[in-house]
Amino acid sequence: MIALQLPRPQGRALEVLAVGAHADDIEIGCGGTILHLAAGGYPLHVTWVVLAAAGVREREAVGSAAAFLKDVEQTTVVLKAFRDGFFPWAGAEVKEVFEELKRAVVPDLVIVPRRDDAHQDHRLVSELTWNTFRDHLVLEYEIPKYDGDLGNPNLFVPLPAELCERKVELLLEQFPSQRDRRWFTADTFWALLRLRGVESNAPSGFAEAFHCRKATLALPAIAPQ
Repeated sequence: MIALQLPRPQGRALEVLAVGAHADDIEIGCGGTILHLAAGGYPLHVTWVVLAAAGVREREAVGSAAAFLKDVEQTTVVLKAFRDGFFPWAGAEVKEVFEELKRAVVPDLVIVPRRDDAHQDHRLVSELTWNTFRDHLVLEYEIPKYDGDLGNPNLFVPLPAELCERKVELLLEQFPSQRDRRWFTADTFWALLRLRGVESNAPSGFAEAFHCRKATLALPAIAPQ
């Protein structure tokens, strides 16, 4: 399998924008990738956006962002309080958040939910991302759920086993309000990491997976004749 690399900007931090509809979306979908980037040893600025974070979920979102971003050099955490499950009916207000983000950050990488996700909130977030960041590298993460909507991802991030262990540990630690959900368990998260590790032939056996709908491949310059 051919491996591609993210660019390392000269003289500035790598700008990453991670957006979740709900507290725990980013962590489930790309928490391991964020931890891996944070351990990469080069300047990193992560803008972390959660759109439905109110009450106990706000407290969880704050704590989890701090835990996952602990080793990131620069962080910006944005929390909103849109009603869970009702994003399509608050579309104009959600769109305004994306307009604010467009003015605030110029990301090298955008990570958001999958556009074909069965949850209406996830779909709207993905659609507005594509509307807003039209000339950027966008990776769409996956979230397991009752609907059984997992697709066939085409981009994988192999992860060391210890980072996967840290991701799962933090998920269970930071989101106590979700522990009564039958799917919110360590074996669910490990199962998906393992499956994507098999599909990508990851050295550790574990990986996170994404849908990359559009990208350009920069080839070497043609030498003059």
